[in-house]
Amino acid sequence: MAGGATPDFYVEAVMLLGGAVVAAPLFKRIGLGTVLGYLAAGIVIGPIGRMITESEEILNVAELGVVFLLFVIGLEIKPSRLWELRRDIFGLGLTQVVLTGIALTALAMAIPGFDFGASVVIGFGLALSSTAFALQVLEERGEINRRHGRKSFAILLFQDLAIVPLLAVLPFVASSAPDVGGNALADFMIAVVAVAALVIAGRYALNPLFQIIARTGAREAMIAAALLVVIGSALLMQVAGLSMAMGAFIAGVMLAESSYRHELEADIEPFRGLLLGLFFMAIGMSLNLPVIVDNWLAILVAVPILMAVKAAIIYVLCRLFGSDHEVSVRTALILPQGGEFGFVLFSAAVALGVFDSAMASLLVSVVTLSMALTPLSVMAGRFLVREEAQEEMDEDFDGAGADVLMVGFSRFGQIASQILLAGGSDVTIIDHSVDRVRSAQTFGFRIYFGDGTRKDVLEAAGIKRAKIVAVCTHKKEITDKIVDLVQSEYPDAKLFVRSYDRAHTLELRARGVDYEMRETFKSGLEFGQRTLEALGSAQDLARAIAEDVEKRDAERLRIQQAEGIFAGGHMLHTRPVTPEPLTKPRREAKVINTATDEEPAAEEEKQTP
Repeated sequence: MAGGATPDFYVEAVMLLGGAVVAAPLFKRIGLGTVLGYLAAGIVIGPIGRMITESEEILNVAELGVVFLLFVIGLEIKPSRLWELRRDIFGLGLTQVVLTGIALTALAMAIPGFDFGASVVIGFGLALSSTAFALQVLEERGEINRRHGRKSFAILLFQDLAIVPLLAVLPFVASSAPDVGGNALADFMIAVVAVAALVIAGRYALNPLFQIIARTGAREAMIAAALLVVIGSALLMQVAGLSMAMGAFIAGVMLAESSYRHELEADIEPFRGLLLGLFFMAIGMSLNLPVIVDNWLAILVAVPILMAVKAAIIYVLCRLFGSDHEVSVRTALILPQGGEFGFVLFSAAVALGVFDSAMASLLVSVVTLSMALTPLSVMAGRFLVREEAQEEMDEDFDGAGADVLMVGFSRFGQIASQILLAGGSDVTIIDHSVDRVRSAQTFGFRIYFGDGTRKDVLEAAGIKRAKIVAVCTHKKEITDKIVDLVQSEYPDAKLFVRSYDRAHTLELRARGVDYEMRETFKSGLEFGQRTLEALGSAQDLARAIAEDVEKRDAERLRIQQAEGIFAGGHMLHTRPVTPEPLTKPRREAKVINTATDEEPAAEEEKQTP
């Protein structure tokens, strides 16, 4: 290949990839997170090493990483779930932007040299947090579906929406505002039409599109279609004056209930990870070190003040909106930084003459450094809460209700559910382990997060409709609590219960449950049978022996119910026995000759069980 452009491109690509390969694992290893690693790599490659100077061009491409991130998050949130977050999005999110913007505007006005218009732009520009940084940190720590992760996401989602009216207001706060006429209403209507078009296309066109492509079996066409949907929806929103990330998020939400959701996520994930890392590196490369050096004292004061004010307001608002202390602290420490949309707002402000480019560079430096400190602020949460809060999920029982209500989905419940589902029975499952719920949901089980010892949870899960309540919890005390609750509140419900051990079985029978099964009994029988076969016994004989042991165990339980736990010991095998027929012969043996007449009779008498 001729020319210098192509070799330069390859050299830059190698430097960026090399920086990512070295910095991300290193910073992850020392506990600072990959985000800070990408930032550090960008600073070394750009401002310090001057190896790449076109950071703005790289940033324009790398912003697709944020777009892909929002698409993947949208895939995880069904429209019904998004509707349930409306209070946090339009209540908590709106209040946070307004109050934080007002507070930071007041601080800016207190600094000599800033007029009202510049202070408003600075205040509301810094009120926006970084969607890319916050969500990446949450995802990296596995906290995006925890309560503080959902609160943070709701606030960030409204902030993405807020950039539209903030940009529309800019001309009115500029000292020499151009004549905007009646374009504001037209722009708003264009945005509404674009969102409506995207929602309609996502609901009625995307699934048929993927069905057609899937029938062809062309894997590369499926990947191309996924990229087309993400980038196309993002561009549509950008043309309408909205955020590209918002368009990708809406497309993801529209595909959240699609049967192709997991495949789409797998196709997009490599592009998302690579471009998001490139985005953080581009932020590091765009850092203006001379501005930082010349104004280091102002930045040293401004960054902690910004983060402290935002964190304090977010904490107070979370508490007012019903969150507990731990959730409020963690949410506040996720979102104290400035955001990438602040860059957009500051650039537009320079173009309209609200303030000069030097001030914009200073603000960008403040935002960038606050981003860099975000992983450290998240780590500080460990010292500001009493203990690591147990992971929780919101209790969402939309669509719950079936013939069988299964409480508990550990190993025992998972096996039992396979029999029920294979037999055509519908099963509603509830479990109080976030990890189990999340894992089971990825396999398509209809499972809900909830505490089965609570009456309201059982009601929401459809216990009144259930023909059988299968209690498959693995802790004896929890099982007993659920059984007592069901028997007292729903006496007509049939109870099938997993018992912990023999003593627990007797207790459950005394309670009058419809059926109980010790968690290890059947597997122990099967294990013993297979071992006996491995020692040389015939399969039929081994099976018959196992059935006999099972019958003896049932008889022993009946004896123990009447006489106590220590009764029925004679039903146990405590030493090897001589193999005997386990069922009586269908007919008596015939005497072949008189010479052995007594011997067979005696032998038969001895073998009778």
